[in-house]
Amino acid sequence: MTPHGSSRSAEELSAARSAALRGAAVGAAKFGIATAILGFCGTVFSPVYRSLTIQFKVYLQVSGMTLGGWIEADKRLRAWEHSRVREKRRQKALERDEGVWKEWEKMVTEEEIGKGAAGGKGTGAK
Repeated sequence: MTPHGSSRSAEELSAARSAALRGAAVGAAKFGIATAILGFCGTVFSPVYRSLTIQFKVYLQVSGMTLGGWIEADKRLRAWEHSRVREKRRQKALERDEGVWKEWEKMVTEEEIGKGAAGGKGTGAK
């Protein structure tokens, strides 16, 4: 069931959710690696970082992963929405072009029928 006022189908919502979840996982992994490297550098080079409690170090690591997941999920969701808008615009343009093409074909066939009725009696001079 779609939320109240939503015009999106369950299929679109599922695709958006999967895009955001993939982005969150990738972002958490990327930022997790980055914060782990920073944590290692802090342990090696900084006496202040070494004096922090393990709980605070874990908090810093998890905060970085959460931030990365949030940023990448937002980025992927925006890209998904942009691709959907482009697809809908392309579909509208195709439908519009198809309508114009059908009108053109109709006009050409009517013109050919008119020529066939008028010119089929051998009225041309040689």
